[in-house]
Amino acid sequence: MTSAWIIPGSAQVDPGQPALVSAEFHFARMIYQDDRGGGGRGRGWWRQDWPDAETHFLQGLTRLTRVDGGRGVTLDLFDDRLFDYPWLYATQVGYWVLSDQEIAKLREYLLRGGFLMTDDFFDQREWFVFEESMHRLFPDRPILEIDADTDEVLHVLYDVDKFTQIPGLRHLGGWGRRRGGGFGGARLPEPRWRGIYDDDGRLMIAINFNQDIGDAWEHADDAFYPEPMTALAYRFGINYLIYAMTH
Repeated sequence: MTSAWIIPGSAQVDPGQPALVSAEFHFARMIYQDDRGGGGRGRGWWRQDWPDAETHFLQGLTRLTRVDGGRGVTLDLFDDRLFDYPWLYATQVGYWVLSDQEIAKLREYLLRGGFLMTDDFFDQREWFVFEESMHRLFPDRPILEIDADTDEVLHVLYDVDKFTQIPGLRHLGGWGRRRGGGFGGARLPEPRWRGIYDDDGRLMIAINFNQDIGDAWEHADDAFYPEPMTALAYRFGINYLIYAMTH
């Protein structure tokens, strides 16, 4: 059985409800099992920042571009509708546990033109989990640093030529300490913007390591979260999705 929810605004709709209204772009979030025992439709790390992140991102997309943004959707890699969405978002990928069948389906999706944005994972332990899954996915393809000067993904609409770390709300000073999460305002690990490319040089996987772009979207309406970082997160996300839709 596949797992898929539709998000109109911030409400959850069961797959038995009417199909998505046609639109140019739907925010597709990937459901996965994780190493804490979470997964499926009702729980798990895949839900981090959901649904506010996509709700706010889609609002910004509609305001800042001419892209016809539709509803958000969550789906797992066994759902054949995966191939209807050129852009897929996965968060907390330092905790995911992908089966061989999921790896095979994700490989097919990417080689057929899909684009995966990975986000919100920190430090070497989480990197090791993610890197191991990438080696299973594409054992012959290296993980490369994205070049701010030459990579089209950073210039397809906005020129993102300055790499500024985008932290989670929990990382920002005393607020993070009061919430008891993350690094609590301590110095974060060095951010990285990395990717995996196909034989033609198309970016298939955008890797936002030691960053939390989803939090910047989620807290776009929170006065505590720094506006410049939210603005940058929108530029990254919009560039990624336009690149995915045109490459």
